[in-house]
Amino acid sequence: MKRFWPWLRILGALGILGVLVWQLGTGAFLAGLREVDAGGIAAALGIGFATTVFSAWRWCLVARRLSLRLSLPSAVGEYYRALFLNGVLPAGVLGDVNRAVHHGRETGDVPRGVRAVVLERTAGQIAVIGASVAVVLSVPSVVPPPIGGVVTGAGIGVVALALTLIVTGMTAGKRWIHSGSKWRRGFAVTLADVRLGLLTKETWPGVSLLSAATLAGHLALFVVAARAAGVTEPVGDLLPLMILALLAMGLPLNIGGWGPREGVCALLFGAAGLGSAQGVTVAVVYGVLALFSSLPGAGVLLVRSVRSHRTEEKPDDRREGRGDQTAHPVRRLPRVWVSGRRRHRTDGAGARRRRDLRHAGAGPFGVPHR
Repeated sequence: MKRFWPWLRILGALGILGVLVWQLGTGAFLAGLREVDAGGIAAALGIGFATTVFSAWRWCLVARRLSLRLSLPSAVGEYYRALFLNGVLPAGVLGDVNRAVHHGRETGDVPRGVRAVVLERTAGQIAVIGASVAVVLSVPSVVPPPIGGVVTGAGIGVVALALTLIVTGMTAGKRWIHSGSKWRRGFAVTLADVRLGLLTKETWPGVSLLSAATLAGHLALFVVAARAAGVTEPVGDLLPLMILALLAMGLPLNIGGWGPREGVCALLFGAAGLGSAQGVTVAVVYGVLALFSSLPGAGVLLVRSVRSHRTEEKPDDRREGRGDQTAHPVRRLPRVWVSGRRRHRTDGAGARRRRDLRHAGAGPFGVPHR
């Protein structure tokens, strides 16, 4: 199943886009590409910087609570690189996988590095799910029944999972941490990291605030996309639709975020009387602007690649005598001389003495030749 899951994700996203093209034509997609201009790109870069800093800061809080070293500048660079890879690679999560493994290797604890990234992304998704549940409860008229059911189910699932983790951690966490079973021990360690990374009083206020700020940044970019696409509705009327569209982007059937976002926007904008084609255009503009906002990650990726290439070249330079002579000194090969059938390795003053004896007609140990 693991083998075919990436292909199922890609096929699911392509299927959604194919249905939209079949129903609405290609005009809505092409209009979205035409509406992107320099002003929108500049706004995307500014908003993208703010949301990336907030997300990286959240990652720092979680990682440090798990005893992993991570500075904010380094986290911002790694986050930019992950966003760029997420946007250009099909699976949509490979950038986060690379970020987690790279940080884990740097700190010497790959499993905990992976858990830190998973917890950080989970905190962001919980904020989106919470906002979506609030939309369904407060403005049910703008939510089509299928989407309302999905949102309600997601909210119930999150609450049930949280309660299960809390109860299990309180009843069995301490016993399982010393269990002989690898799975129970791993589950207990994960529960402990969840508590430390998200639920302690030192962590959850900051993580919650930064998650809300990140969500606000994504919504601001959606507003920019809507205005670029020609939507003039008040922002208050658009926010519920945009929150649900962000929730759809988290579904595991996308290609760099494309697929469910366009489908949900078509449904929501159509139900709101704004037109399904308009919803697809807004979603396309948002996708393009989001890709532009992650472009600094391409620069980070290039710098890291050049630095890694130079690091790989240094051992070769030292072997050729051009590098650090103190770290890898070049050994001086001893001189070799032959007397009869025996070879003698000589070095330094002993070599000179034996050479003098040999010239005087003596053997290598001062014994005259017969």
